[in-house]
Amino acid sequence: MVGRVHPDRKQLPLVLLRLLCLLPTGLPVRGVDFTRGTDNITVRQGDTAILRCYVEDKSSKVAWLNRSGIIFAGHDKWSLDPRVELEKRTALEYSLRIQKVDVYDEGSYTCSVQTQHQPKTSQVYLIVQVPPKISNISSDVTVNEGSNVTLVCMANGRPEPVITWRHLTPTGREFEGEEEYLEILGITREQSGKYECKAANEVSSADVKQVKVTVNYPPTITESKSNEATTGRQASLKCEASAVPAPDFEWYRDDTRINSANGLEIKSIEGQSLLMVTNVTEEHYGNYTCVAANKLGVTNASLILFSMENGKSMNRKTEDQILDNRSYIHFGFLLVSGVRYWPVFL
Repeated sequence: MVGRVHPDRKQLPLVLLRLLCLLPTGLPVRGVDFTRGTDNITVRQGDTAILRCYVEDKSSKVAWLNRSGIIFAGHDKWSLDPRVELEKRTALEYSLRIQKVDVYDEGSYTCSVQTQHQPKTSQVYLIVQVPPKISNISSDVTVNEGSNVTLVCMANGRPEPVITWRHLTPTGREFEGEEEYLEILGITREQSGKYECKAANEVSSADVKQVKVTVNYPPTITESKSNEATTGRQASLKCEASAVPAPDFEWYRDDTRINSANGLEIKSIEGQSLLMVTNVTEEHYGNYTCVAANKLGVTNASLILFSMENGKSMNRKTEDQILDNRSYIHFGFLLVSGVRYWPVFL
C-alpha cells in the first residue's frame, strides 16, 4: 500500500496544515485547477495509474496523501514504495504516478495545496480492476448412474466474475444462474463428459477450466447378431455392449464356457466381442450365449449360428431345421437381450 504513516482521519486537515506550513514559503497561490482530478480513475491490475493534479503557480506548496499517510510533500518523498513517483511534465503539474497497480492501492487519494487561510484539497478515487481467475475447481469425478453430483468453481476478480457452466456436448447446453455450484440430480450416462466453467467480467477475456465427469453404468447389449454359415467355411457371431467401465465378455454354449481352442477363437475389444469359427462343421450350428459384465451388473444375449440349405439362407422369422449329428430338430428362432434363452425343441 502506498504510504507509511497512519494519521487519524479526523486529524488529517491539521496534519496537512502543519505539513504545508513547513514547506518553503513562496508567492501567494492564485488558484488550483482540479477539474481533471476529481473523477474516479479505473486501472487494471498491473498497469500504471496517473492521478492528475495541476496548480496555477509553480510556487504553490503541494502534497499527496492517501488513507495510509503522506506520500509526497513538495518534492520530498515520504512513501517507501518504489512504485510511486511524481509526474511533472510541466511546471504546473503535480501528478502522482503509481506503477504496477495492485488491489491494495485502491482507495481515495488527496492532492492538497496551501492557500492563504487553509489548504485546498481535491480527492480522486482509484479503482483497481482485476481480470477473472478461477482459483478452485472440482477435480475429475467418477460416479455411478443415478447419483447426485455437485461441481464447484470458485473465481476471483474485480468486478466479481460471473460464473457459468456448460456441458461440452454437440448442443453445448449452458446452465444459466448456477454460479459457483452446479448440481446434477440423478445423473444419467448421457450427462457424462466434460463440463466447462467460465468466469467472466468486463476487465479482460474470461478464464475457462474444465472438469470431467465419468458416469458408471451396467452393461446393456446394443447389438447381438446371429449369422448363417456354410460347412467348411469361416463364420463369426458378433456381440456388442455399452457399459462403463468397459464390459468383459464371455461366450457359452449349453452352459459351458467357450475358450479359444478347437477351431474357436474369441476376439474382444472395448465394447465388442467376436466368436470366430475357423472351419464350420455341423457340430458348430446351434445356440450361443454372449455374456457382458462389469462391476455394476451383467447381461446376456442369445445368438444362433445356422446353416444354409440348398444355397438359400434360412428364414429366421419362422421355424426351420438345423441338422445335428443325430437327427433333424425343429425350433422357433427368438433373440432375447438381457435374458438367457435356450431354444425349445419341438
